[in-house]
This record gives sequence, C-alpha cells and structure tokens, in this order.
Amino acid sequence: MNELILVAEDEPEIAKILEAYLVREGFRTVVAADGKVALDQHAILKPNLVLLDVKMPKVDGWQVLAELRRRGETPVIIITALDQDIDRLQGLRLGADDYVIKPFNPVEVVARAKAVLRRTSPAESSSVLRIGKVEVDLESYVARVLDGGTSKLLPLTLTEFRLLAHMAKSPTRAFGRSELVDACLPGGDALERTVDSHVSNLRRKLDDAGAPGMLSVVRGVGYRLAKI
Repeated sequence: MNELILVAEDEPEIAKILEAYLVREGFRTVVAADGKVALDQHAILKPNLVLLDVKMPKVDGWQVLAELRRRGETPVIIITALDQDIDRLQGLRLGADDYVIKPFNPVEVVARAKAVLRRTSPAESSSVLRIGKVEVDLESYVARVLDGGTSKLLPLTLTEFRLLAHMAKSPTRAFGRSELVDACLPGGDALERTVDSHVSNLRRKLDDAGAPGMLSVVRGVGYRLAKI
C-alpha cells in the first residue's frame, strides 16, 4: 500500500495524530494547514484521498471540496466539528465520500479511509498493462514494445521496471520526482536526482525499442508516460 493521503487540517496536533496513524498503516501523507495550500498540493501531488477539515484559513473546506469536485473525482472525507444534519447534507451534496465528526477515533478514520479507497479504486482485472505500443506485465516483471506484428523485449533494470510500471498504472498523469522516489526507489537509493538518471535510461531504452516520445519531462513537476 503506498497511496498518498492529503491531510488538510489547520490544528497541528490533530494533523500529527492523523499522520501517525496513517503512516503506521502504510500510507504516505502530506499536510496542508490552510485551504489554499491544500488546493496547490492537490494540483501538484495528485493524492489518492483527501481528509478535509471545514473550518480552514484562507479557503474554507466547502470551497476546497467544490474545487476538488470541479477538478475531478479525488475521494474526500470531511473531518469536522460541525455535527448538524444540515452540515452533513452540505458535505454530501458537494460530493464528499464520507463525513467524520470531531472528536474522532483515529483508528476509525483510518478504517474509513481504507473503505473509501477500496470503493473508489478501479479494480485491476489484468496484471498486464498496455499504453500505446508498450506492454507491462506486472507479475512477470517483463516489459515489451509491440509494433505491428513484432514484439521487442525491453532490457530494464528492476528500478527502471518499477518506474515504468508505476507510471503505466496512471497514463498521462504527471508524476513528481519525490513520489517516484517513494514508490520505486526503496531503501538508501532515495535521492531525487537519482530518479533523473533512471528515467533517462528508461526513456532511451523505450526510444531504441521503437516507442519514441512515450516518456516525457513535465517542467517543474517530473515525468509523464503517455499513449502515442
């Protein structure tokens, strides 16, 4: 499990508690102390789930939720002291996936986060991913470039395969370097500049195998694997 959860909470102690319980369960976390930062981090990091307080500085939780729904379908759990039915209905009307009242049991919040992620994550019906000419077999750790009736095996290192497989699960999405480090370079090999070297080698191998332009740089963000 390596899903990224954005904790949008302006009370440091509450944010710290949520972070500790989420990390213990294997999630990655990022914290935003106001609504504007939450929206900025969502745009850059593309979290799998947002835990959202309502009474936030700069941009309140209702406005954040409305903007997140305008952008797409990122799951959102409202966490708030507002316990009136009208508030709960407001959250659900704006598109929240769940609603938790403060004070809360952090174990329950983690359980609800897992339930929402299970409910909203697309089921993987196959271990083989295809993006354009590229085929990635997640079980066999094999990647190929298919061109007409020919199939060319990509001679990838384990790290290069992990990078390709991770990006292939969300084609066209822009991945930040830090996210790729966390997801694909475990242990001591964890410098962001190391990702650049691995991605450069991966891109060269894709180009040489007949899939030029599949892997591109997204300026100021990181990299994108796109169907061509």
